[in-house]
Amino acid sequence: MGKLQGEDTAGYWRKVFEFPNPVNEYAARITAGLVVVLAAVTMLTGWGWGLALIAAGFWLRVLFGPRISPLAQLSVRVLAPRLGRAKLVPGPPKRFAQGIGAAMSTASALLLAAGLAPAAWTLLSVLVVAASLEAFAGFCLGCAIFGFLQHRGLIPEEICEACNNITLSRA
Repeated sequence: MGKLQGEDTAGYWRKVFEFPNPVNEYAARITAGLVVVLAAVTMLTGWGWGLALIAAGFWLRVLFGPRISPLAQLSVRVLAPRLGRAKLVPGPPKRFAQGIGAAMSTASALLLAAGLAPAAWTLLSVLVVAASLEAFAGFCLGCAIFGFLQHRGLIPEEICEACNNITLSRA
């Protein structure tokens, strides 16, 4: 590949897969609320493709940040700016939470595809609870898990030095 616009190849790929740090908590909460709405519609209609859309959205956000995800773009560019000044929080715990959402929604979609609908809808319900906590109460369960793992030394402090104050009581 060589040089791309004055950057080395590693720098190029780092930019492609970069996640913002810090992130606007309001945008994250709005995105979580949109996930809740999409998941509720999916569960009420039984539309399996809804699970695929939810999983794809999580994967887009965890891999590329908000740049490619339609829900995140709506949140970041349209809805969150209407709330006023951004409330900035560390990005790495939010990416970790998106990774948990990607794993859970993908597992739910695979369970549904395997004919295990009750297990798929149960797992999606757990995801709805976590997304609802973020959207409506401002409590990021994935961020709390990140903080717990960092406190236990399983996530190095260098990953997020600003995260040292993340606790289970308030993420």
